[in-house]
Amino acid sequence: MDNHFHLLVKMLPEHEFTDEAVKERLERYYGEKRALAWEGQMPFVRSKLASLSEFVREIKVNFTRFYNKRHGRRGYFWGDRFKSVIVEEGETLINCLAYIDLNPVRAGIVERPEDYRWNSLGYHIQTNNKDGFLSTDFGLKQFNVKSDKERVRLYRKYVYETGAIPLAGKSFTKTIPEKIVTEERKKEFEISRTDRFFCRTRYFTDSGIIGSREFVSGTYQQFKHLFQSKHEKKPKSVKGLDGVFSLKRLSEAI
Repeated sequence: MDNHFHLLVKMLPEHEFTDEAVKERLERYYGEKRALAWEGQMPFVRSKLASLSEFVREIKVNFTRFYNKRHGRRGYFWGDRFKSVIVEEGETLINCLAYIDLNPVRAGIVERPEDYRWNSLGYHIQTNNKDGFLSTDFGLKQFNVKSDKERVRLYRKYVYETGAIPLAGKSFTKTIPEKIVTEERKKEFEISRTDRFFCRTRYFTDSGIIGSREFVSGTYQQFKHLFQSKHEKKPKSVKGLDGVFSLKRLSEAI
């Protein structure tokens, strides 16, 4: 959101992290060579992986470094320590998920949950949950026997139907317009290739320049003095669209 973020995560106890799993995470995070330096500290790394505080600290510290470097500032970025709550599986879990995905709708930022780039439904639509980054265990037994695709469809239906209901005593919050919910009901909340394409094209604006390799490169040379980055940018191919390049990598897969 504009001044905070929400995460719903499942933390695993230390004993569920095998040495192989720890090594894999170290290599993915640091790279194969740098990960070797941690091999003698498996118990320490394992305890970090099982710690919610360490998980959030990594996110906040790394983002602070990124933001400070980008904007030429120093010092803390986040004001307070994070707040955490234990969530029961089942109805509580799926309601918590829906609450998070509906936050940008309730705040009046978007009309559809997936129109917001930084929530789980947005990621599902943009990337088809690339690399299985998000869990599709939505907490209800009726979701567990379905395919990932079907579980996402059922969850999307749940979010839309919930998002259309006004919150009692909170007239200032927004809902998903009934017209949009009706359209989705007709499609049975299926996510089509077209939906993914239109959702992805909304984020093309983040790339600055889009077109052929020659167009992106030539236009960047004309306007690179307006970019904050100190490093020379090169055209990046847009996956799924042959011959189309952007100034920023768009990894969303159709």
